[in-house]
Amino acid sequence: MKGVEEQTKECIEILRSRKTPFVVAANKIDRIPGWKSMENKPFLESYASQDPVVKQRFDELLYRLIGDLAKFGFASDRFDRIRDFTRTVAIVPTSALTGEGIPELLAVICGLVQHYLMKRLAITEGPGKGVILEVREEPGLGSTIDVILYDGVIKQGDIIVVGGLEKPIVTKVRALLLPKPLHEIRDPEDRFLNVDNVSAAAGVKIVAQDLEKALAGAPVRVVGEDEKLEDIIKEVSEEVKGIRFTKDIDGVVVKTDTLGSLEALVSYLKKANIPVRVADVGPVSKRDVFEASISKKSAEQYGVVLAFNVKVLPEAEKEALDHGVVIFTNNIIYRLIEEYQQWLNKLKEEEQRRIISQLIHPGKIRILPGYVFRRSDPAIVGIEVLAGKIKPGYPLMKTSGAHVGNIMQIQESGKPISEATTGMKVAISIRGDVMVGRQIKEGEVLYVAVPEKHLETLAKFKDLLPPDEVSLLEELKLRVFKEHFLDLAQR
Repeated sequence: MKGVEEQTKECIEILRSRKTPFVVAANKIDRIPGWKSMENKPFLESYASQDPVVKQRFDELLYRLIGDLAKFGFASDRFDRIRDFTRTVAIVPTSALTGEGIPELLAVICGLVQHYLMKRLAITEGPGKGVILEVREEPGLGSTIDVILYDGVIKQGDIIVVGGLEKPIVTKVRALLLPKPLHEIRDPEDRFLNVDNVSAAAGVKIVAQDLEKALAGAPVRVVGEDEKLEDIIKEVSEEVKGIRFTKDIDGVVVKTDTLGSLEALVSYLKKANIPVRVADVGPVSKRDVFEASISKKSAEQYGVVLAFNVKVLPEAEKEALDHGVVIFTNNIIYRLIEEYQQWLNKLKEEEQRRIISQLIHPGKIRILPGYVFRRSDPAIVGIEVLAGKIKPGYPLMKTSGAHVGNIMQIQESGKPISEATTGMKVAISIRGDVMVGRQIKEGEVLYVAVPEKHLETLAKFKDLLPPDEVSLLEELKLRVFKEHFLDLAQR
């Protein structure tokens, strides 16, 4: 009952993009202060027995959740208050710990499935079609695959084609196992029922040879009597290739644990306008780092590997260090993207600072009376920096815009320094056809003559400049505008 969190937003966006109806299970109602749990009872029965204060707190949390969903454009309400489930998202309060609300959750899901999938729920007797949920090593059985069979029938002895890491796997079903009552298909204990056949829709564990390289999220197809094996292999191969790909472009490398997570992550990146060079399943290898290094040569921001819920092989880590490739790892998609985008922002800021460091910055100085050490060739005077900064090589101009000369050297206490900033009093030498008493005078204010193009570029990155430079920048831009205006008026 915490409301819509980041991972929930991620799920909602995926559901929205696929136009998939959904139900919200508002879990952990047992964590509401004062809630009296009633194990495995319907929510409405449990809710009716709560104290008024607890009910009020529950209602507050529910209305907050309804408000959060409204921000995504969804009308929602508690399931028992909804008249039209096609227009309003059902919220079913539950507790996975105590089982409260689970009966209503199952009832609502079944009702929606019957409504939206009526035509697709027709019983079929053709070759089975399914998708791999997980590849598991079972003691005494070897490599097995947990499959959701969504169409047709699968029988012991059937020839099946399974999506694999390298290529489709053709094998023969040795056994079909179903979990015994009240046990999950992935139960750690060996509690399975051996069956001769399974009809859709159902979950089943398939035992067969050569499943070590089966791919979670990949399709499973039974080869029917009237079907050609080559056609099924091609169908499975094309379906997998539609998600796994390598492109000759500058883009990030993406590695995930399953095809489903790969599809979701690539879709997420596409919405964020981040190009993908490689999208694949499995641990991060040396080859992945090499592909990322190719992108890095042309576009540093894309020379990375985004690894979701997979390991990084030792040789890949070494290769990444050698080529300066950054590998981001996380088991939550939005956090993986968030870490990459934070790094990207930092990289962009560093690039902006590099560009800024090569520009002439605004500066405003005053020649200190009584501190003229040499009048010309070059002129050497004591100055105070009123705003901004000055550096050797910076051009100077009068308030009228007339060019004075360039700063040759800056000294503080008799030692050369690379720059002087606001408030500093230093001595500078000015190279050019300038003489103190003629072109410039004691007490006079001078400006750094920032080129117009530099002014425009600095204005784009003013968020990275000190406040006094920003103010001086505006002053100089206004001065340039006035000069243009006067020039036009004189013409």
